[in-house]
Amino acid sequence: MAGSSHGHTPAAWTGVTIAFIGFCVAGAFMVMAQPVGFWAGMAIVLLGGVVGMIMRSMGLGQPKQSGALAYTTTAPAATREPAAAES
Repeated sequence: MAGSSHGHTPAAWTGVTIAFIGFCVAGAFMVMAQPVGFWAGMAIVLLGGVVGMIMRSMGLGQPKQSGALAYTTTAPAATREPAAAES
C-alpha cells in the first residue's frame, strides 16, 4: 500500500477532526460526571462520520477505482539465478 493516498483527502481529515473533537468533549464530560455532555460529545463523534460521508459523496474523498483490483501491482524485482553446482 506504499504510495497510496488512503485517508489523505479533505473528507477524511474533516471527518476525523470532528470525531476527535467529539471524543475530547465526551471524555471531558465523562470525567466531570455529566451524562448529557458525554452523550453530546458522542453525537459530535457520529456527526464527524456523517460529514465525512457527505463530503466523500460530494467528490472530496478518495476516488473509487474501477476493476477487480483495488491496488496496482508492480513488476517483481529481478531474481538471481541459482549458481551452478560445482563438481
